[in-house]
Amino acid sequence: MNIPSELKYTKDHEWISIEGDIATIGITDFAQSELGDIVYVEVETVDETLDAEEVFGTVEAVKTVSDLFLPLSGEIIEFNEALEDEPEKVNSDPYGDGWMIKLKCSDLSQVENLMSADDYKALIGA
Repeated sequence: MNIPSELKYTKDHEWISIEGDIATIGITDFAQSELGDIVYVEVETVDETLDAEEVFGTVEAVKTVSDLFLPLSGEIIEFNEALEDEPEKVNSDPYGDGWMIKLKCSDLSQVENLMSADDYKALIGA
């Protein structure tokens, strides 16, 4: 199980990479493996400002649809449009080409509520 130590994580299996006040967000390797083959990623919240833990989109796999929860409050400024044609990138490269959104964070102190890689490993029993 790939759980990069430099990232932050949520109990809902999203990962977060932060540079300045911009966060890149996707789902973890564990989440994509649990979902199975991902066939569609829907994010209709670009240019919207949402609070932490609100739903920002959905990911659809062969057998299920799962909500995507925002780990931090802010404005969604970009969707990874490559996922429209190749949603399987979430399966093959969840921490790279399979990223989902970029967020302009409105409250960076919320980062303190996120999990470290070790905390996330404990959560999933890795």
